[in-house]
Amino acid sequence: LALVPPLVVRQILDHAIPDADRTAIWVLAGIAVAAALIDAALQIVQRWCSARVGEGLIADLRRALYAKVQRLPIAFFTRTPTGAITSRLNNDVVGAQTAVTSTLGSVVSNVIVLVTTLTTMLLLEWRLTLLALIVLPIFIVPARRVGRRLQGISREQMQHNAAMNTQMTERFNVSGATLVKLFGSLDRESATFAHQANAVRDAGVRAAMLGRVFFVALGLVAAVGTAAIYGIGAQLVVSGDISAGTLVALAALVTRIYQPLTGLTNARVDLMTSMVSFERVFEVLDAPEPITDRPRAFDLVDPGGMVEFRNVTFRYPPADESSIASMETQAIPGADPDIDVLTDVSLVLEPGETVALVGASGAGKSTFASLIPRLYDVTSGAVAVDGTDVRDLTLSSLRKAVGVVSQDPHLFHESIGDNLRYADPAATDEHVVEACRAARIHDTIAALPDGYGTVVGERGYRLSGGEKQRLAIARLLLKNPAIMILDEATSHLDNDNEAQVQASIDAALSGRTALVIAHRLSTVRSADRIAVLDGGNIVELGSHDELV
Repeated sequence: LALVPPLVVRQILDHAIPDADRTAIWVLAGIAVAAALIDAALQIVQRWCSARVGEGLIADLRRALYAKVQRLPIAFFTRTPTGAITSRLNNDVVGAQTAVTSTLGSVVSNVIVLVTTLTTMLLLEWRLTLLALIVLPIFIVPARRVGRRLQGISREQMQHNAAMNTQMTERFNVSGATLVKLFGSLDRESATFAHQANAVRDAGVRAAMLGRVFFVALGLVAAVGTAAIYGIGAQLVVSGDISAGTLVALAALVTRIYQPLTGLTNARVDLMTSMVSFERVFEVLDAPEPITDRPRAFDLVDPGGMVEFRNVTFRYPPADESSIASMETQAIPGADPDIDVLTDVSLVLEPGETVALVGASGAGKSTFASLIPRLYDVTSGAVAVDGTDVRDLTLSSLRKAVGVVSQDPHLFHESIGDNLRYADPAATDEHVVEACRAARIHDTIAALPDGYGTVVGERGYRLSGGEKQRLAIARLLLKNPAIMILDEATSHLDNDNEAQVQASIDAALSGRTALVIAHRLSTVRSADRIAVLDGGNIVELGSHDELV
């Protein structure tokens, strides 16, 4: 369509003017204007399509990456900085989008423009065409100005990006990822993230459309002005004031080969940069997932709470099995410890039994407990729940049956109520209050100005260690699992609070299987049995009185 105006001008100069046909002149000028209008409309449609493709690609890749990272093992998060993960979901995804919409699209467009324009020029006059190619100057793309409205849309897009990055940062550190795996669900997390990603996409489409309409409007004015000049000039030629020829058409066409040549010159660098982004994105998407549901995995239904450790040996997985080398900023080759943390450990927790696990720091107590919800898989042997190897159970049903309170509980930058309902989104206000009363934290929350609507700050920094600990216990009670794991759950409590919380824990543990990791004698005294872990083995097992 862009070739129509120069050819129309040539037709006017070579035929309409010599024949003094004023009607033909205006008809041909109208054809040039119509071609310019259609071309402008198609540019806007093309930009809308490419924006939908590009922004849709960003949203799809981000959703896929977010879901993928959630499925990666905890070992991945212990080795990978959060910033490296968020960078893949932001900068690299945008770079990949550029390859599809901008770079590849411009290559195709520029080639078409260049071939059609050169072909037309050669058919008109090949000698002048070759001369034009020899003397082609370097085309410099002028700087573009952005209006206030475009700035507002860009600012909105940045705000949505900030909200999206906040969610990613909180979910992708070790504590947050553990909490998501133990209390959250992949579908719920993905739905929340998709809402933010879609908002970024929509703002991006609006920004792209506004920019395109603005610049197309400028081009349209120039096209109409050129058509008008040719129309009026032709009238002057008929009057005998000026002369014209094929050179006019060539002069109009030659300007059309500047931009595609420059675009093709820059496309190689842009394409290489974009391809690097694609490689980095798919490096994450193609990463192995060592902890997944087996093909014939089945749900754990009505768990009874029996837990068995059958000759369990465990060592932490090496980096090549649990992380992505390019995302480890401090990776040291050969630094993985090649030792067993647990060696041939066997233990049975009967349904409803409370077993305390004690031992020196670094003895492997927390690692031992993390094998039950499959945060890690055993190296050899098996961990079984209700007689079934946990690897034969679906992860969602297994983790639904297991509740954990860690030594350093993680809270999201949300309200107290939202943090508690992370364990059970359908919990009523009455259930939430009941759980908090049992954890001896309700009175503290009720005394706050905003009550359960109080925002706790990132990682719950606005609360004391003891308050966070009791909130985590309330969240555990709200989940109501068949198997409870308390990893130093009272470590941040003073003696008075510990006595109160211990009473609530004792009531909560009634009828449930519990593994309690503790150092304090008061915490383990009431356990049915106590297992002493040392050097990767259980060296003593019995009641408190027996072991004393």
